[in-house]
Amino acid sequence: MSRTSSRTAGRPHVVIVGAGFAGFQAARTLSRLTRRRVDITVLNPTDYFLYLPLLPQVAAGVLEPRRVTVSLTGSLRHVRLVLGEADGVDLDRRTVHYTGPEGESGELGYDRLVLAVGSVNKLLPVPGVAENAHGFRGLPEALYLRDHVTRQIELAAAAGDAETCRSRCTFVVVGAGYTGVEVAAHGQLFTQSLVRRQPLRAGIRPRWVLLDIAERVLPELDRRLSDTADRVLRRRGVEVRTGTSVKEATREGVLLDDGDSVPTRTLVWCVGVRPDPLVESVGKPLERGRLLVDPFLNVPEHPEVFACGDAAAVPDLAKPGQYTAMTAQHAWRQGKVAGTNVAASLGVGERRSYRHHDLGFTVDLGGVSGAANPLGVPLSGPLAGAVTRGYHLAAMPGNRVRVAADWLLDAALPRQGVQLGLVRSWNVPLESSSPELARVPAPEQTGHTDDKQAEKKTTEKKTSDKKTSDKSGDKNTETKNTEKKNQE
Repeated sequence: MSRTSSRTAGRPHVVIVGAGFAGFQAARTLSRLTRRRVDITVLNPTDYFLYLPLLPQVAAGVLEPRRVTVSLTGSLRHVRLVLGEADGVDLDRRTVHYTGPEGESGELGYDRLVLAVGSVNKLLPVPGVAENAHGFRGLPEALYLRDHVTRQIELAAAAGDAETCRSRCTFVVVGAGYTGVEVAAHGQLFTQSLVRRQPLRAGIRPRWVLLDIAERVLPELDRRLSDTADRVLRRRGVEVRTGTSVKEATREGVLLDDGDSVPTRTLVWCVGVRPDPLVESVGKPLERGRLLVDPFLNVPEHPEVFACGDAAAVPDLAKPGQYTAMTAQHAWRQGKVAGTNVAASLGVGERRSYRHHDLGFTVDLGGVSGAANPLGVPLSGPLAGAVTRGYHLAAMPGNRVRVAADWLLDAALPRQGVQLGLVRSWNVPLESSSPELARVPAPEQTGHTDDKQAEKKTTEKKTSDKKTSDKSGDKNTETKNTEKKNQE
């Protein structure tokens, strides 16, 4: 095991684990305040910050993948990047253990530590879900979904019977929260554009089903936003089924808890998130899997350790007795407070508690539609769509011109309906502690039948070719032996 360090004599060393909304903002704030008087290291599995709210547009072919990524080395000046996944924290030795991208082990020592590891897909004990569903937390999952949806429409168009055609062009999204609603909204528009150039059998159209156990879509948001989103989805033909969830999932479809069965080859799991498993290894009190911190984002009894974002249970000072929700807005603001308080602990500035003011929410429903309530003012239709996209452009720390250019091109030109096959089903298992990375297990170790069958056919063909070659070789040997005997 190697020990990695970038300490400069006399300078304190700060390690920030994670470069999502909270970690990225913490690093940027700390770098700006300390002005190279502190060594800052960011430990992250990827070399980019991912702007998650625009991920549904990547899956729907509106934005190219790199548009929603911002280079860490290009945007965080005077910050050192170490690629790796943190898998342990030793508070006594003040070290973070990690595994690098090529399997190597390493350690980072720190004087101050910021845990901003974020969250992963939330799993429920539903038979077949882990094997047949895919989440939506990382770029690999968005790329896989884009290819998968395109492939299913192409296979549906070429299907020999109506039943197969219908099942292949049926898409089920579980979870009608922020992510699930946007995936269904953008996905429906995407499949509509695909079938214009590749028509299905007569009378068959792409079918999108959005499920949630709650009584309405977007249950965590204002009722007016919920009603607007519900109205837009239903008008487009999306089947919104509230008070319903999945009882069992198979390769051929899903069984719902109301007894209905939906034949489908696509199950997108957007039921929510859970904190990264790393926080459990810290060995400190948790609140529903999140690390308990004080209003200054400090871990109790360890003033040198801070936590923020989805990994931290931060007291909500506006609602005594409650904790802030796991949202990008909270993570972004908490990251700034964490950076400020780390700097204060090193003698730069003054620390402050985390207190937020609700500025409203925005939901992009695809096309020109949206739902928003900036500063509590409810908006819908094209105006809400414009406000939503304007908010995203303002919030993104980079790539604004490229994103805006892609939006203009999407409005003027048809989307490209091609599948690149760069991410396969076994690369994006639902149960993953790092959805931002594409996994590469052997196909025979997975339960994803489509890719497994393709691999099996390839293997069988190679075996058949080898047997044919062996038989041919045996015949040649027999012929040579016969000729030799005749010569003798």
